[in-house]
Amino acid sequence: MAGKSSRGRNKKGSQNATNATEQAVSSNGHSKDNLNPVEETKVEANGVPASAEIQATQPEANESDNVNLENQPKQGDIHLFPVPVKTQFGEKLELQLSPSDSVMDVRQFLLDAPETCFFTCYDLLLHTKDGSSHHLEDYHEISEVADITAGDCSLEMIAALYDDRSIRAHVHRTRELLSLSTLHSSLSTSLALQHENATATATANSGDPAKTEVLELENLGFMEDVSGSLSNLLSSPSKEIKCVESIVFSSFNPPPSYRRLVGDLIYLDVVTLEGSKYCITGTTTTFYVNSSSGNTLDPKPTKAASEATTLIGLLQKISSRFKKAFREMLERKASAHPFENIQSLLPPNSWLGLHPVPDHRRDAARAENSLTLSFGSELIGMQRDWNEELQSCREFPHTSPQERILRDRALYKVSSDFVDAAISGAIGVISRCIPPINPTDPECFHMYVHNNIFFSFAVDADLEQLSRKQSSDSTLVKPSVVNGENHNHSLNGVVDVQSEAQLAESEQATYASSNNDLKGTKAYQEADVPGLYNLAMAIVDYRGHRVVAQSVLPGILQGDKSDSLLYGSVDNGKKICWNQDFHSKVLEASKRLRVKEHSVVDGSGNVFQIAAPVECKGIVGSDDRHYLLDLMRVTPRDANYTGTNSKFCILRPELITAFCQAEAAKSSKSKGEPQEKEKHASPKVDSTVVEQQDQAETSETSDVKPHESEEDKTVIEESGFKTADVAEDIRFNPNVFTEFKLAGSPEDIAADEESVRKVSSYLKEAVLPKFIQDLCTLEVSPMDGQTLTEALHAHGINVRYIGKVADGTKHLPHLWDLCSNEIIVRCAKHILKDVLRDTADHDIGHAVAHFFNCLFGDCQAVSVSGKAVANNTQSKNQKKEVASGKSTKRSKAGGAASSSSSRKQASCMNLSSESLWADILEFAKVKYQFELPEDARSRVKKVSVIRNICLKVGVTIAAKKYDLSAGTPFQTSDILNLQPVVKHSIPVCSEAKELVETGKVQLAEGMLNEAYTLFTEAFTILQQVTGPMHREVANCCRYLAMVLYHAGDMAAAIMQQHKELIINERCLGLDHPDTAHSYGNMALFYHGLNQSELALRHMSRALLLLSLSSGPDHPDVAATYINVAMMYQDIGKMNTALRYLQEALKKNERLLGEEHIQTAVCYHALAIAFNCVGAYKLSHQHEKKTYDILVKQLGEDDSRTRDSHNWMKTFKVREAQMTAQKQKGQAVNAVSAQAAIDLLKAHPDLIQAFQAASAGGASGSANNTTVPGENFPRGGGRGVDERSARAVAEARKKAAARGLLIRPHGVPVPAMPPLTQLLNIINSGMTPENTTGDDANTNGAVVVETTTPVGLGPGLGALDPKKNKQNATK
Repeated sequence: MAGKSSRGRNKKGSQNATNATEQAVSSNGHSKDNLNPVEETKVEANGVPASAEIQATQPEANESDNVNLENQPKQGDIHLFPVPVKTQFGEKLELQLSPSDSVMDVRQFLLDAPETCFFTCYDLLLHTKDGSSHHLEDYHEISEVADITAGDCSLEMIAALYDDRSIRAHVHRTRELLSLSTLHSSLSTSLALQHENATATATANSGDPAKTEVLELENLGFMEDVSGSLSNLLSSPSKEIKCVESIVFSSFNPPPSYRRLVGDLIYLDVVTLEGSKYCITGTTTTFYVNSSSGNTLDPKPTKAASEATTLIGLLQKISSRFKKAFREMLERKASAHPFENIQSLLPPNSWLGLHPVPDHRRDAARAENSLTLSFGSELIGMQRDWNEELQSCREFPHTSPQERILRDRALYKVSSDFVDAAISGAIGVISRCIPPINPTDPECFHMYVHNNIFFSFAVDADLEQLSRKQSSDSTLVKPSVVNGENHNHSLNGVVDVQSEAQLAESEQATYASSNNDLKGTKAYQEADVPGLYNLAMAIVDYRGHRVVAQSVLPGILQGDKSDSLLYGSVDNGKKICWNQDFHSKVLEASKRLRVKEHSVVDGSGNVFQIAAPVECKGIVGSDDRHYLLDLMRVTPRDANYTGTNSKFCILRPELITAFCQAEAAKSSKSKGEPQEKEKHASPKVDSTVVEQQDQAETSETSDVKPHESEEDKTVIEESGFKTADVAEDIRFNPNVFTEFKLAGSPEDIAADEESVRKVSSYLKEAVLPKFIQDLCTLEVSPMDGQTLTEALHAHGINVRYIGKVADGTKHLPHLWDLCSNEIIVRCAKHILKDVLRDTADHDIGHAVAHFFNCLFGDCQAVSVSGKAVANNTQSKNQKKEVASGKSTKRSKAGGAASSSSSRKQASCMNLSSESLWADILEFAKVKYQFELPEDARSRVKKVSVIRNICLKVGVTIAAKKYDLSAGTPFQTSDILNLQPVVKHSIPVCSEAKELVETGKVQLAEGMLNEAYTLFTEAFTILQQVTGPMHREVANCCRYLAMVLYHAGDMAAAIMQQHKELIINERCLGLDHPDTAHSYGNMALFYHGLNQSELALRHMSRALLLLSLSSGPDHPDVAATYINVAMMYQDIGKMNTALRYLQEALKKNERLLGEEHIQTAVCYHALAIAFNCVGAYKLSHQHEKKTYDILVKQLGEDDSRTRDSHNWMKTFKVREAQMTAQKQKGQAVNAVSAQAAIDLLKAHPDLIQAFQAASAGGASGSANNTTVPGENFPRGGGRGVDERSARAVAEARKKAAARGLLIRPHGVPVPAMPPLTQLLNIINSGMTPENTTGDDANTNGAVVVETTTPVGLGPGLGALDPKKNKQNATK
């Protein structure tokens, strides 16, 4: 797979630095040599190793331990063997191969190596020790052919014959190699390369590395001007390296028949950089320059020398400038991290585009591709049978680990290709480029088949009138359109006449049904019951339309299949089909999904025993497989929402799992099995496993919050099922509270209803309050709408409850803003989709710009004639329609709106700011039961909302500074693109997830060796299944970096963290909160290696990204400020450090309150900072504030409170000592005291602020953001104890001893404990200027248990242990 090729070991022949660094990580030279010593050390609950022992044992133990580790058989190890390769040109290189590598893997390794990257058509021969040769087939593993472990094996590349397909693929690969468009450079890589070059230059000039001037960040200023920072997100594109003027298919193509008979396959016209024009013939064996000129083909070769087996080989012969430029191109790509050259299968939409817009230049290759490919990667005429591919992959054997990997890889690849093709096809459907298969039906019921994918629209509310007109028309084929499954009813030729009520379901209900169907399909796929199949499915939102794409059910489009429905109902329960064989398979799946077997009655009074929703459809395809479709209600309906418009308001599977866990914990306890921990965990949706895992990472740095939701969800699902097996078997009837008639005794029906009511009330009375509490304590700290949604879902809460979350967080401004802004965005999204549906193609840019102006400016409606029109009547009508659950626009379903362009123009231009905001307020009230304040329009965080709505609708705007206070801040030219937004059910590798979860538990218990093994194995499996560009791979890199950090190997940790950063940028987006935290962690790691300038540049980027996603008013921003302050503090820039700490304190007090624990953390950090400059009196005053808050929040007996008390004593003693020394005339710390005086003289505002704080006032309750519990413990509090200090110092020492200049090939994952150097300063009584790294190692041997404070210790250092735990898993 492409993923495995990123292992630097596979490119031993290349001499670039990137691969060398990659090799260091892959071969585990750094990573393993430190793990064994750590294994012996004691690890506290926060996972920080007791590094005094590390310090003592590592220098001598490294080498022998490395040997020991290599000799230990580990599950995660991949044994590699060197295999030399002879290329077609006779060059030699060496690959590191595993016997389990497939031949396709070897081909991918060769495609990645610079020496062989341009060979595409060749056979591989394996020469073995005994002299025999084996021809390798692509889909075989090497071990099936020969044993490479015996050594003396070699590979040889033999030129194969081209055919029409392979020669076109060769030309495509050549064009790809000659372009840098596939290279996605991370800013982190660029920063590190610049730093390395600057250091190397300084060293060359002066003989020793020069100290670079530490830059002064401007983040305090720019955070207040977020709009101005939009232009800083995107880096300017790298300068293109031109190798050739053009390579195009010649107009001599196709070759005439008489030339085909002698092997001509293709003709190319090439213009070189020298200006020479050549016509090149591609044959079955070679490329050569022919003698053609003008308009006549002359196939004779010009001269014998001008031919080669590859196109690039030929170009190198005919153009010296090509040869030079191509070498430069390869060097540029080689200097990048390997992950930056790998394509992401489904890259995220970017909401910002380059400004000014780059010139659009001629590109013949681009033009050819756009014309020869039809809505996707398939050539015209080529189609894939998606369903057969998918089901065949599911039938792969999966008993052994290797078989499971192969099966998962095949499923992932087919599913990803399907989604890619579905997106292209959906765009074609919506753009009216693909004709419907039922053109005589009403437009809203049109269905489409393209590339063996079935497309249908999720229908909107305006079908009500249509259904009245056509209700008597029995020929109208109405599939379960409302379900988003339009074709399933036509599958049998059975007419699915739906009730008016169903057809009149609001837009939200039909959209919800397609969402639910996707979730249900995914649930059954994960249940993985042999013999029960589901269709591939994706939902594509584009230009206001929602298209459901599915693989075509075999036989559905051919002939009468009226007997193929074996299970379920196509007419809403009037007639129910049932089959014993089908029922047994559905029943097996229902056990895994907690669906109860129950009885239902059809319209004729027949009773059936089913284990699925009534409206599901069990069908036998023409391939004799059993398919289950229309799975919109796998979980029961939410008993809190029983209105007519709430048919598809169902409970989330995470909630069902959490409820079952809670019940299991109760029953276990009642049986006398004390499970206090589970009982405690049950009200929240986290499983007990999560609780354990989370303890592992208390000393990790600011981690990524969105991961929390995904990972917690996984743990919940897995551990939840296990708990349910152990405890009583709790299952739910999905058909209660629906219109379907249930059979059975009234007692059974009442019991089923009661169980659903019970879980619904559990959501409202236990889960929701607990989630709100977690938000308030910062145990959950979402940054933007996306991470808030993920957090809600991870806890089993539907987004429709977001209004209640907002009501519960009114006292915390950042949370209230976050929730209310998300509600505004979701309401505006529906209205914008209405506008887009009614807008003609040529008006889309204008309509989006007008909508944004109405939302963020002050814009009047414009009539067709250009005059402003009154909107009072229209606004009232829209309100009524929205309140009744209907959409505000017409003709929403179907590909092409049938109305005239003038009506379309009117529909989008009739919007005004007043009418739009009135609709939003009404929508919020109806949909989310939330009253937005009247001044919501002025309070909205404009940049965050712009970003959020662009991501949700797929809009791209120009990255420039907008005057958002103007009436019309947006112009039509600012709208650059409209992209599809997709939801899919691409499977993930459950085995790798289990390994990661187990690894987190091992890490929590301090077993770093075992954790490292598990994370490495998970990483290896995911690389084989998904390739490196996947969010789960980023998770593995993060945890690997964490383990390496705890083991004291900062260099290897940085390499792993850099991988995570690159993957996050490519898979989640440049400004995703995960990416921001990756930059923050990277900064802390670089700081740990004394590379302060690099660290601060990364921290600056982190603050920029945070400002875009959350705005300046968020606790994470304040926490990041504290980390920046610690960096400046460590390098002696106390002036700047104090400014950042003061700003963080303001944010904490304003956002969290003056008595929040994070505010106490801030006071503590300020106390330590003043201690550094000898201002012990101010230190004592600030620590007193810390102590007072902790006493109130935690009580006097808490270890953190006692730590704070010890600090107060220390500051008091030092103040007394200084007074005594002054009286004796001994000015011991004169330099530092003078520095403090100078600082305070220069900044009288600091004196006033601190005096106010010590007097008991609110120390500068100004206007800024808060420190999330997550970030502070990571940054200022989390790793501040003595052991961490020594661990970091040891890492620095090792790096210095190795002469390490860290390349950015790994970014930090865990957080560097800030304050480390600072603590050593405090304990030694020295000034920052006089403290060295070595002092840090020798001076802080105080143990936490003594009365002398050592940092925050396990007390303040874990101010909120649960928070820290959560941060670790995020």
